[in-house]
Amino acid sequence: MAESGTTRRRLGPLLGTLCLALSFCLPSTSTAAEPCKHLIVTGNPEYPPYLWRDPSDESRLIGANADLMQLVAKELGITVEMRYGGPWGRVQEEVRAGRADMIAGAFFTLPRLEYMDYFYPPFRDTRSVIWTRESQRIKYSKWADLSGLQGVTVINNSFGEDFDRFAKASLKITTVPSLEQALKILQSARADYLIYEEDPGLAYVAKLGIGGLRTVSPSISNESLFFTMSHKSACNSGEMRGRLSRVIYQLHKQAVMNKLVATNLQLWRQQSSK
Repeated sequence: MAESGTTRRRLGPLLGTLCLALSFCLPSTSTAAEPCKHLIVTGNPEYPPYLWRDPSDESRLIGANADLMQLVAKELGITVEMRYGGPWGRVQEEVRAGRADMIAGAFFTLPRLEYMDYFYPPFRDTRSVIWTRESQRIKYSKWADLSGLQGVTVINNSFGEDFDRFAKASLKITTVPSLEQALKILQSARADYLIYEEDPGLAYVAKLGIGGLRTVSPSISNESLFFTMSHKSACNSGEMRGRLSRVIYQLHKQAVMNKLVATNLQLWRQQSSK
């Protein structure tokens, strides 16, 4: 018994020090994380009528996707900052690094799963198409018909997993930072075709006053737009993901996005005509 008591006396100070150290390392139930009350949301700034920079405040994004995100936030009782995060490629890096919480509109790709979560259901379906000059007749009915031609698109754009794999293996496509730059490259015959979504492409062609371009059928792909959240976002919890998904589902069932797209298409045209 004497030996046991001596051992306890020797271990006492050591155990006390160890417990003190662990108290700094282990999470405390009394200091639980505060619930998320604010989200920084970004997206593709060249994506009208879905998203574009506010002419009156270019640090802010407006459009149908931004309006939908605000409706989601209202239902959740939180606030949302629709922040311009740079060109589309940089936007994805902002979310990868956790400097922005969410993207308001992204296609599904496997590589993106490595740094952000997708919210189901998707809130909008889009068509990605081939753009060419009216003076250039491209015989296009399948992806393989683009082999041997020079394409252009916006950097870090995706047009669906299947097409992305095919394009990487079989097509010659240059990527540039902006849609405006890509359209001008096509117009000046430095590329044979441009790949981009139909609605934003039409909106930019009208704004820039670019003539002599047309789209070719069939579409390259028909993809869905999703809200996504960075793995590094402080708001990315199971509870928040569940709440977001539930509200997105409810708004999707109400077909809210159809009205928002129509309203923002009119707003884009008004701003472009000034």
